[in-house]
Amino acid sequence: MTIEKHTGKLLNKAKFSYTSNMWRARQVVHSSWQVAVLGIGIFAGVVLAPALKWEFLGAISWLLTGILLGLIAITRQRAYLLAVALVGGLLIGLWRGSLEVSNLHAYDSLYGQAVTLRGVVSDDADTDKRGAVVLRLGDISLDGKVLSGKLWVTLAEKPEVKRSDIVTVSGQLEKGFGTFAGSMYRAEVSKIERPAPGDIALRVRDWFAAAIHTAIPDPEASLGVGYLVGQRRDLPAELDNALKLAGLTHIVVASGYNLTILVRLARRLFEKISKYLSFISAGGMIVSFVAITGMSPSMSRAGLVAGLSLLAWYYGRKIHPLVLLPLAVAATVLINPSYAWGDVSWQLSFAAFAGVMILAPLLQAFYFGAKKPGIVRQILGETISATLMTLPIILLYFGQMSNVAIPANLLILPLVPLAMLLTFIAGIGALLLPTLGWVIGYPAYLLLSYMTQTAQFFANLPWATTEIEITPWHAVVMYGILIALMIFMWQKTKLNLRNTNIIE
Repeated sequence: MTIEKHTGKLLNKAKFSYTSNMWRARQVVHSSWQVAVLGIGIFAGVVLAPALKWEFLGAISWLLTGILLGLIAITRQRAYLLAVALVGGLLIGLWRGSLEVSNLHAYDSLYGQAVTLRGVVSDDADTDKRGAVVLRLGDISLDGKVLSGKLWVTLAEKPEVKRSDIVTVSGQLEKGFGTFAGSMYRAEVSKIERPAPGDIALRVRDWFAAAIHTAIPDPEASLGVGYLVGQRRDLPAELDNALKLAGLTHIVVASGYNLTILVRLARRLFEKISKYLSFISAGGMIVSFVAITGMSPSMSRAGLVAGLSLLAWYYGRKIHPLVLLPLAVAATVLINPSYAWGDVSWQLSFAAFAGVMILAPLLQAFYFGAKKPGIVRQILGETISATLMTLPIILLYFGQMSNVAIPANLLILPLVPLAMLLTFIAGIGALLLPTLGWVIGYPAYLLLSYMTQTAQFFANLPWATTEIEITPWHAVVMYGILIALMIFMWQKTKLNLRNTNIIE
């Protein structure tokens, strides 16, 4: 009898456990989490596509199947359908990645051959270490046939080439690197076309930058322009190197930090007048800034995240960073799968975003509780978090880290919004009152001079950087430790990350 009772209890316990697990599996989850898992699947599929090389996955049927599975998971909102969302995302990502891989095969027969290609300059012209002009070309065509991907091209001469120009180049095509499908060195330019009206945003940027240069001397003027429009490539080489060594490059590239400052300013200026006007002004700032700086990988991320956050704010919604991050990742790799295949700026941009939106609030809550941080503590927390989240990528690709990034950022970052405002005033003053431009620009010059000297001071310290080389597996382990720490802090603090919004 005792054995029968014991057996009965075990059966009842097993039945209860089974019923409990079934109930949990059918538990309702918010559709946003299904979207997040779908985004993770899309990213994983795009990453796997070049390794698998299954070209049959490029058929439209796989895309339709993935979309169908994603819709089923999102509309039913059941926990057990998270796996369905993941599979749907994988199929969509594999379809997009396989399609891009298949398109890039068109270059295989061209490598090592002398060819003449036509393409659009997708970013500002740059110079390499040898002083040669570097172009990044998109919308490539060969004898009227359109080719996918982008090319890295260095020129034998130094013609005046601007973003959005259509150039025809000739040279020997070699295999690409990173996100570039091919490369061409010391190419000859046979034709440069500048469509009318052309890149209007670029013309506005250059026109205003020229006005700033009349009011503020270099290198301070170039730093101010870098703050306003992310135009880093015009920085003097010495200042550019100092910013790298001091861990300050992120403040003068077209990134989320610059855009966030402008969007917050535009939103707050009109918030008390009208929420709609505030939304329109901030949205216009996002569109204008992206148009002026160009659709670089970091700006595609920054513009998308800022736009989604602004929409959520306007409609009184909140987007969890763990939903926003996969959604933005999926959207950008669907547009350009090569971002996921080795674009360092794209990887750094998302890593920094995760640091600011997830790790920084957890650190603040873990060490200071619910007390709202002041500007110094907020900047310190965000700087440490962004540095930690980007460190594995920096070490993997560059083999060195800045030891002075935190103090340098603390001394400069709080003043960046003021520097942007004073630089803007200097540009307006130079346009309206040319003879008094240097007087109007003097406050900006003083502040920017302090920033350049601070960057150079930290960069010149003998211990400013440390060289450390790691393998991809080391980077995976480092991120595993960071994720474990974030989970630990979240369990301790019970922080609701949904309340974080980059535009507020």
